[in-house]
Amino acid sequence: MSTSPADPPPPTGTQAPPPDPGAPPGAVAERRVARWVTEACSPGVLLMIVVCAVGWHATGSVAGLGWALLTLVFCCVLPYGFVLWGVGRGRWSDWHITRREQRLLPLAVGMAGVSVAVLLLAVIPGAPRDLVALVLAMLAGGASTVAVTLWWKISVHTAVAAGATAVLIVTYGGPLTPLTALLPVLTGWSRVALRDHTVAQVVAGGAQGALFGSLVYALLR
Repeated sequence: MSTSPADPPPPTGTQAPPPDPGAPPGAVAERRVARWVTEACSPGVLLMIVVCAVGWHATGSVAGLGWALLTLVFCCVLPYGFVLWGVGRGRWSDWHITRREQRLLPLAVGMAGVSVAVLLLAVIPGAPRDLVALVLAMLAGGASTVAVTLWWKISVHTAVAAGATAVLIVTYGGPLTPLTALLPVLTGWSRVALRDHTVAQVVAGGAQGALFGSLVYALLR
């Protein structure tokens, strides 16, 4: 069916909804800040940071970043490339996949990518142990997310933020605690402020991420 010139353009799936014209200026500003925080603390961005940080710490050299880049190809680049492809084809609502029923296939693809990363790090000699532990923790956390997503919309943003915080603290020690502790708090606030999640979904995601980021990673490294 064709679209007449009088019809509004279809949503692209990647743009935030326009602010309510009747909303007070403070609410509009809050929403803009929340959108910025959500994008800056998106799972893809945080995964790139924490994988590179762990890879560098594990070797103390550029070699660690090489291992990190190999890991990111399968844990981040390919899965998010699939998501962006789906957004462009109209399969998902946006690159954050805010609709729960659309999340299972992208999460499954992400799990497959992480599984390949685990296999490669296991068979290629010299892979940093900490990086292997991180990817295994990501795999366990991803499996838990898929299970919960079957019936509830847990916050993946907050799970990754809390997991990244826990991993960085375990890896680098206490000095990072005051700075990184703000990460899941700000991320959770942004998801609630944008009405993409409830407080319960944000708290559950944070608890899940902290559990796998601290316990599983710490036990395996």
